Amino acid sequence: MNAALQPTAAAPAGMHADEWAARVELAACYRVFAMLGWTEMIYNHITLRLPDSVAAGEKQFLINPFGLHYSEVTASNLVKINLRGEVLDGSVHPVNPAGFTVHAAIHDDLPGAHCVMHTHTTAGVAVACLKDGLQQTNFYTAQLHGMLAYHDFEGITIHAEETPRLLRSIGDKPAVILRNHGLLAWGATVPQTFAILWTLQRACEIQLATFSMGGAAAALPVPEAVAAQCTRDALQFNPQHGAGRDVFDALVRQVNRLDSSYLE
Repeated sequence: MNAALQPTAAAPAGMHADEWAARVELAACYRVFAMLGWTEMIYNHITLRLPDSVAAGEKQFLINPFGLHYSEVTASNLVKINLRGEVLDGSVHPVNPAGFTVHAAIHDDLPGAHCVMHTHTTAGVAVACLKDGLQQTNFYTAQLHGMLAYHDFEGITIHAEETPRLLRSIGDKPAVILRNHGLLAWGATVPQTFAILWTLQRACEIQLATFSMGGAAAALPVPEAVAAQCTRDALQFNPQHGAGRDVFDALVRQVNRLDSSYLE
């Protein structure tokens, strides 16, 4: 773990050190989202699968306590649950079933989906409401060539029967636009998933600004071959090049200067 994320105290009695490390990193991520303004009152989720050293082969996850703002999330108040959303750590906090339905399906079906992030940012929802979605017209969309999936809106995500259709829509694409709804990203680690979501969010922000100046017809498209080359050259999602760790740690250092209470 990077020095910026070192817990200020040892893991609580009876808790595996790897679980505590995962809690600290995920809590830091919630505070990063709060700092960036990627919050929706008490709603939305970032979930992280616990390593096998903790879960002994069972699929166990950490999720935010429902009812708390992201700025109130700490390592100790994150809730440990299983794929059915059942609380495993005796937490007094509830879990929002509408939030975990989608996350559980992705965690369960996609082997590489150890972290899942979902947001309702203004730019993300706005682009999700466009008939043509995200257009290949800016520097950030060009870095997501071949990585983006769409899923049609079916209402509030509390019905398990939607999940097979969701998974078919996603396929192996780590960046997802949930139409009329918001943005989603998944990845092998918290930093990698954050890098994917940040790039998708930034692409939506730039498109929103571009369209405000003249609409879709005025936007200058990026050619397919150029976009494909940009995605190959970017490397920010590649584990061999840190997979977002440097960017994520830089933001955590900013959080630490403002409020490090997530370490509690």
